[in-house]
Amino acid sequence: MREDPLPEWRPSATLEALRVRARMLTRLRAFFSERDVLEVETPALCNAGVTDPHLANPVTTCLLPGDHGPRRLYLQTSPEYAMKRLLAAGSGAIYQVGKAFRGGEAGRYHNPEFTLLEWYRPGLGYDAIMSETAALVATVAGRSAAGERVSYAEAFRRHADIDPLRAPLPDIVERAAAAGIQIGEPERLERDDWLDLLLSHLVAPGLGRDGMTFLTEFPASQAALARVRPGDPPLAERFELFIDGIEIANGFHELTDAVEQRRRFEEDNRRRARAGLPQMPIDERLLAALQAGLPECSGVALGFDRLVMIALGLPTLREAIAFPTDLA
Repeated sequence: MREDPLPEWRPSATLEALRVRARMLTRLRAFFSERDVLEVETPALCNAGVTDPHLANPVTTCLLPGDHGPRRLYLQTSPEYAMKRLLAAGSGAIYQVGKAFRGGEAGRYHNPEFTLLEWYRPGLGYDAIMSETAALVATVAGRSAAGERVSYAEAFRRHADIDPLRAPLPDIVERAAAAGIQIGEPERLERDDWLDLLLSHLVAPGLGRDGMTFLTEFPASQAALARVRPGDPPLAERFELFIDGIEIANGFHELTDAVEQRRRFEEDNRRRARAGLPQMPIDERLLAALQAGLPECSGVALGFDRLVMIALGLPTLREAIAFPTDLA
């Protein structure tokens, strides 16, 4: 890490780090080429935003007035919706590596503009896509593919000493207070918000310390766009990959039911309203694609900048990218 401040025109990453980054991109593309996965490009500007309440600050822009007046557009937080439209159109296995944008996210492991790798594999199940993710990270970042798969519930029992699926909400709030977690307007937080706080403060730092850790079987309420497996309790076929306590990837056995997806989008907006967040337009084109027929598939979104940071042992994300937003 540089100790002396550099002139603001200089990149935040060393040139050697940028050379390694370029080689990692080459290995990434070779990995998918060998598996006959098609590289695609989709728009960065979207007509509909993401309803997820945890992505509270979408980056927006406005096109100049035209035949129909000015239009608000959203810079994509992920290419997921457009890529699923390609899948429904018969694209087969696809991947994309490009820019995504999330407002309000800046810090040691965040930059509002970042590089995201996303891929979808028709016919590949939940377990198989985790194995492929481990193989990709090992190939691209030069890491061992060894590690563990641990359920969300087991990870919370190990690192937070609580059952996240069955504990009453007051017990979860009490556990957060005992850990010294403080938050403004706690009355606005719902059960999943408190669980996210315990995950980030107590659970995640202990994951991926001896190789990769796949955190699996999330609560059904955190399924997002993943399929839910029936049971008591029902669980989402969703995983997150952690290395050195840092989340690297998020994967789903994808939901293909348009009616259920609409219900989840609408519930997201109700949660946004309860949290005092603006409502987000629902992506009707995605829902039409699901209705037309999304093939059974699994998908993964992986933060490429974080992978570079981990591969090089860098302490901050800004040292893995040429120019963070504050130097743009």
